[in-house]
Amino acid sequence: MNAANPATNKIGKLPYVLAISFILLMVSLSVWLQHAEIILPEVAAMAIAMWVYREPGWIRRPSVIFIAPTMTAAIGLTMNQFQIIYPIKVMLTLFIMMLFLRLIRSNLAPAIATGLLPLAIHTQDWSFVSIVFAFTLTLMAGVVVFQLHKNLAAKSMIQYKYMVIFLAISLCWLSICWLLGYEHMAVIPPIFVVVYESLQKPIYTVKMAFKQGLTLTISAAVGALIFMQVDSQVLAAFIDMILIVVISRLFHARIPALYAIPLLTFVFPVEKVWSLPLVTLVASLFMFSFILLYKYGEKKASNRKHRPEQNEGFDQNSVSPS
Repeated sequence: MNAANPATNKIGKLPYVLAISFILLMVSLSVWLQHAEIILPEVAAMAIAMWVYREPGWIRRPSVIFIAPTMTAAIGLTMNQFQIIYPIKVMLTLFIMMLFLRLIRSNLAPAIATGLLPLAIHTQDWSFVSIVFAFTLTLMAGVVVFQLHKNLAAKSMIQYKYMVIFLAISLCWLSICWLLGYEHMAVIPPIFVVVYESLQKPIYTVKMAFKQGLTLTISAAVGALIFMQVDSQVLAAFIDMILIVVISRLFHARIPALYAIPLLTFVFPVEKVWSLPLVTLVASLFMFSFILLYKYGEKKASNRKHRPEQNEGFDQNSVSPS
């Protein structure tokens, strides 16, 4: 399953066919068994990222592909058993997940989404954990069988300080939603994944933030519109995936979360579906702007730190004209 032609760096059709077929199989099983929680939006993102894009950070350690999401799903489901204020519940879940990822030395961002989904859809069914395990194990099998992780280093540099920044951004967003009385609309798991991954990027620009916010909002709008107009979930999911492929290529955006957001319409309460595009837009504006501000401050601090060293080097190497 070659994700790209080395000569042209273009993604072939076969990986898309396999990934989208896998996503449709998941939706079909949900319809057949009449179990909505079988639909895991983040699994769609993982299928595209791992089988199509071959994201190194997601596939370099195959065992983590199913271990991390399964454990975070259990964390989220456990936290959902407690009767505490929703924003606090979400923050505690995020904090514990960050500790877990730090413990296993992993940066697998989709594990954040599988941990938040139980809180977002308010499920307390423990079968959710086994469903996450089964689908992520299948994804891992695809990576291993086709050797998609071949030649990738098993370890990578992880900037753990960004976990703290991620928690700070999440706390600010959840606090604002709580103060405005919209706390139950605050958690859109794919956006949290994009935020976490964006923080890890060495360079983050206004153009990148704009493209992310725009395409995520369009993806949410597409999902909401198709959900309301098409009765068959399998057909709706197929149309969603095809349209997202078009959007991704049109905007040159390789953002796996784009494939996850439309599927949220299948698991969210109907009253939340209509507001999904607006909430996605507002969340993107706030959280991505926060990242831009932080990255700007980080770059400015780095420049100040290196400027004295450069000046000192210049003074020491300077030669008097006399």
